[in-house]
Amino acid sequence: MEALIPVEVIEQRILLIRGQKVILDADPAKLYGVPTRVLNQAVRRNLKRFPQDFMFKLSQPEKDQVITICDHLRNLKYAKALPNAFTEHGAIMAASVLNTEKAIQISVFVVRAFVKLREMLSTHKELAHKLAALERKLQNHDESIRSLVVAIRQLMATPEPKKRPIGFLVEEPKVPYITRMKRKS
Repeated sequence: MEALIPVEVIEQRILLIRGQKVILDADPAKLYGVPTRVLNQAVRRNLKRFPQDFMFKLSQPEKDQVITICDHLRNLKYAKALPNAFTEHGAIMAASVLNTEKAIQISVFVVRAFVKLREMLSTHKELAHKLAALERKLQNHDESIRSLVVAIRQLMATPEPKKRPIGFLVEEPKVPYITRMKRKS
């Protein structure tokens, strides 16, 4: 089964909508081997199993955006109904409401795909934190290096030669000047 549907294929079907990683109803229906309407019918019959954090309906602008971005969902253009978006837990729940052998097997692959994406995201976050710390460290080093360069340039600069005064210098002994006191009249 793993050779038939690699995790990478499922990963490509996972979209980021409303800040959540979701898979649209057409994709799990195809993976589970049922028509989309059958999947949605099973979901409608079991709405209590699908709270907002498991599944939500796309708005028309979101649907239009998904159609333009994803080539494999171009058939949604002609569908009148707005598609359902399943989160990781919603996709698992969809497999449980279908309760077919293929749906159960494929749900394992869907879960693995979501887990792999979560791991990749956490790795990217760690890398981003390390990169930010390195940038802060380099900024401090940049300031230190700049001050060193300025100091080295000051040391390398040739001092201006002392200018000799024009003319002659006469050295006379200092004569004390006497000041007369004024008389009071």
